Amino acid sequence: MLLVILIAVAAVVLIGAGVFLARRGGSVKERPGVGGEPPRAVATKTKPEIPTPSVEELEELLQVPAPPGVDVVEPEVLEPEVLEPEVVEPEIFEKPRLRDRLGRTASAFSGAFGRMRGRKVDDDTWDELEEALLLADVGMATTSALMDAVRMRAKEQSVTEPDDVIALMRHEVSTLLDVNDVDRSLHATPGEPNVWMFVGVNGVGKTTTIGKLASQRVADGNRVVLAAADTFRAAAADQLEMWAERTGGEIVRSHQEGADPGSIVFDAMAAASSRSADLVLVDTAGRLHTKSNLMEELKKLRRIVDRTPGACKEVLLVIDASTGQNGLVQAKQFADAVDVTGIVLTKLDGTAKGGIVLAIQNELGIPVKVVGVGEGVGDLIEFEPAEFAAALFGDS
Repeated sequence: MLLVILIAVAAVVLIGAGVFLARRGGSVKERPGVGGEPPRAVATKTKPEIPTPSVEELEELLQVPAPPGVDVVEPEVLEPEVLEPEVVEPEIFEKPRLRDRLGRTASAFSGAFGRMRGRKVDDDTWDELEEALLLADVGMATTSALMDAVRMRAKEQSVTEPDDVIALMRHEVSTLLDVNDVDRSLHATPGEPNVWMFVGVNGVGKTTTIGKLASQRVADGNRVVLAAADTFRAAAADQLEMWAERTGGEIVRSHQEGADPGSIVFDAMAAASSRSADLVLVDTAGRLHTKSNLMEELKKLRRIVDRTPGACKEVLLVIDASTGQNGLVQAKQFADAVDVTGIVLTKLDGTAKGGIVLAIQNELGIPVKVVGVGEGVGDLIEFEPAEFAAALFGDS
């Protein structure tokens, strides 16, 4: 019994000793902080502090002479590169002669003249001449007026040779076109607001005409603003924007189809004023739901331009020459709605219906100011009545 008690006491002593040693070892590893006792400092490794030299010390170091035998290489001083501004040479447009581009219309006349020659003047002579005028789409009213004038003069002069009849017709055509009080120039006054409005149905080359005229004016040193007021055709505004990028002009447009054209014109004129632009070219719609809507829209745009007195220098009606007498009908409709100051006749080189020039002059009294005789920018040229008459009658 006593032995058991001794063994139990020894076990208790051993266990107690083990617990004491374990606690002592833990306290050495980490001693819990005691409230109010300042935290123990933790030893950390510190980097040696490197003193930063002052500006004066750096200057002294730079002034120290190099050791003997050591070559000092002076740093190469590079001069700043001066870039000369790129000078953009204005594009030079070689304008063709009108008589060189009226082959198809001239052929209609030359064929008739060839059939007239070789015989005396008779009824067939007059029929051939009248047919040539009608085939060239001179129109019945203008053809009748020309034929009556030539017949009367031929009778007065007792003309018997076809060449003399042809000479008389040439004179009458030249007289019809070369009216003294007809102003065929495009007006733009330096130092003033200048606006040219372009009207006409879709498909006649209105937007292309604006782009070509913009190119020519920019090449002449003018600053041009293009107004894409045909907001009913997104393609028209996109095409005009391409012309602006190509020519170096500026454009005012809306990316919302069907936007108010009046606001485009107003903004374009404001932009031209703020940027000291010389000319504003306004593209307009060529087709709305009805003819009356289109004409009312054009009148509205004209009123907006006229808020600046004297700004509207030109209202140019663009007509496709290949439409012939249909173009004359269009001219009458637009002339009734807006004060058209001149005609731009496009695609004159590719049609035999160039006689529409005579019909427009005779029946409407609106001068043809510009004609298109090719695809190039320089192929949009001022209309010269003398050259046109010479081309019709095969003069060199």
